Amino acid sequence: MTEAVADLFREIRVCTHCAADLPLGPRPVVRGRASARLRIVGQAPGIRVHNTGIPWNDPSGRRLRHWLDLDPETFYNEARIAITPVGFCYPGTMENGGDFPPRKECAPLWQPRLRDAFANVELTLLVGAHAQAWFLGVRRERTMTGTVRAWRRYLPTYMPLPHPSWRTMGWQKNNSWFDDELIPELRRRTARLIAGD
Repeated sequence: MTEAVADLFREIRVCTHCAADLPLGPRPVVRGRASARLRIVGQAPGIRVHNTGIPWNDPSGRRLRHWLDLDPETFYNEARIAITPVGFCYPGTMENGGDFPPRKECAPLWQPRLRDAFANVELTLLVGAHAQAWFLGVRRERTMTGTVRAWRRYLPTYMPLPHPSWRTMGWQKNNSWFDDELIPELRRRTARLIAGD
């Protein structure tokens, strides 16, 4: 890790900015080194990730790794892949069982500094509507599906993806272009970036 990334991560990992509003208290989850060329930005850790401190350590993570065609060892290689969600801490669960959105305070505090620290990142995967809203702003389409369908428009800097929850399985069946067009390109770019070519 370069000094800049190491120092920034130290600051993030002791952040208590939203502590009063977090049901389980702060436990920021971030990974990566300055050499990373691929960055993954999801929404916020779920309860399992909060408990383990390991990002994407759940069924959604397995689905995301399948989309990327990566084994866990490669996926968690911090020298190759940075994982920096929109919100770093578990935000709690709603009555319907879904997690609350990322805390609104988190991204403005940290995302601009992370962008600057990860100067070697060539592609950022925007996983889910919250990541797409923060990074794409008015450039995104009215719906998550529309934004993901327009993925070519955001290259080479960004590639939007749906959140890989179990709900996405039905979405994939109704949007065959995702498997036919986006996934092969996602895998091609991922393989190139983590190989260091």
